[in-house]
Amino acid sequence: YATCPRLAGAIGTLEASGLMRTMEQRLATDPELAGKYAAAHEQYLADRFAIDEVTELAGISAGGMPNRVKCLHVLAAHSLASGPGVNPLGDEVLAGLAPWWISNPCGDQL
Repeated sequence: YATCPRLAGAIGTLEASGLMRTMEQRLATDPELAGKYAAAHEQYLADRFAIDEVTELAGISAGGMPNRVKCLHVLAAHSLASGPGVNPLGDEVLAGLAPWWISNPCGDQL
């Protein structure tokens, strides 16, 4: 989850714009996007499992992955933690914050 208050607020503004609904509609109609999002889900699970097994969360990642879009904060945080190209919707959230995010206003808080 994104913990920087300024980042969380900016992402909240994107959520309020209806972006999650648009992304979810695209997931339902774009097989390539859905496949990349499913791969992000699997990568999230593998990364967590590499740290420790959480049996209560087996098969559960975050943010609605792999079939829904429930939380842009988690998707953005996943992209920040994993780097570009892993979570396509998280990457889109970060792109939606540019140019604000490029200046990294949370840099001293990360």
